Amino acid sequence: MVGNAPIPAKGGSLLGATTVAWEDIYKGGNVMWRVPRNIRYGDNIVVREDEIAVFYRDGKALAYIDTPGRYGLTSMNVGVIGNVIQALTGVRQEAEVYYLQRRIFDGKFGSSEPFVFRDPDFGLVQLRVFGDYRWKVSKPDLFINQFVGSFGAAASSDVDSRLKDQMVLLVYDTLGHMKDQGTRVTDLASSLMTIEQAVLGASPQHFDVLGVALQQIQGLSINLPEEVQKSIDLRSSMGVLGVNYMQYQAGQALTTAAANPSGGAGAMVGAGVGLGAGVGMGYGMMGAMGPGMAQGAGSVPCPKCGALVPPGNRFCPSCGNSMAPAAAGSTPCPKCNTPIPSGSKFCPNCGAPAPTPGAVATRPCPKCQTPVPVGSKFCPNCAAPMT
Repeated sequence: MVGNAPIPAKGGSLLGATTVAWEDIYKGGNVMWRVPRNIRYGDNIVVREDEIAVFYRDGKALAYIDTPGRYGLTSMNVGVIGNVIQALTGVRQEAEVYYLQRRIFDGKFGSSEPFVFRDPDFGLVQLRVFGDYRWKVSKPDLFINQFVGSFGAAASSDVDSRLKDQMVLLVYDTLGHMKDQGTRVTDLASSLMTIEQAVLGASPQHFDVLGVALQQIQGLSINLPEEVQKSIDLRSSMGVLGVNYMQYQAGQALTTAAANPSGGAGAMVGAGVGLGAGVGMGYGMMGAMGPGMAQGAGSVPCPKCGALVPPGNRFCPSCGNSMAPAAAGSTPCPKCNTPIPSGSKFCPNCGAPAPTPGAVATRPCPKCQTPVPVGSKFCPNCAAPMT
């Protein structure tokens, strides 16, 4: 950001005088260029539209020119030049000149040391921040006084390093305020936009003294320790499944065992650890994830809707049909599936006519009314479910 290039001599109006200009070839990504030779009374200074020329002497900026033009240090008709000439006509009769660029610069920042965030769930968590920012010189005299006079900046890395450190401190300060307001580490990922705006709003009190204006901050990233990130991911998975930790572990053990059917005794022992930790809760988890996973041995299909019913249930949990065994010689009602005692002409439950002895018991399709054999899951005529 600070350029050092040979002084481009263009000749002068007085003996030993020089015309000074910051040639484009030397600009590049530099924000500042120091004229290699101190200027003297009688020299000429060329300032372009995208530049600012700052006169520096005795540890402070004397004045600066931000209006394009060619300025000869022999005239008293410009206020700034007059002030500079008065300083140059002293004992030393010379001063340094620094050129600054007006344009906006892009920079990146990242923390070398972590920020310790006290979280009520995870305790002390070490955070690291990274991001991009845009800035420009807002007050040339302050910029030169701070970076040249106070910090002794002499190369691009000097200015860049100072701004990066200031950005990290500003983000850390914002995170500290959020922590005091009760923000948790689990909230940071969804608060990045808020943090960026807070950093931008607080930037003037940190950057104005440097003569810098922060224009934008974007791409902010807050990295958590690996073990904390894994814990957050685990909590998120349990929240989606609606289970607790023991249920989740039991389900993971079952999944591992199912994926390794030939894993031998060692695999079964590993699965048994999870099962032994919460076999009852594991069954509850399976029930929450879907009825199909909770189908145990001995389940029988409901004669009305076909759903598997655990042994011992008196009614189907899907349709409410009675699961009581039919009496010997009885036939199911074609309408409500209630067992009709042998010899009865009508169903004792709904009054529907009893099927003819020897005939296949049927019930009407709920969609097309086609007689469908009892126990069928779908209508052979319209394929509607026989629920």
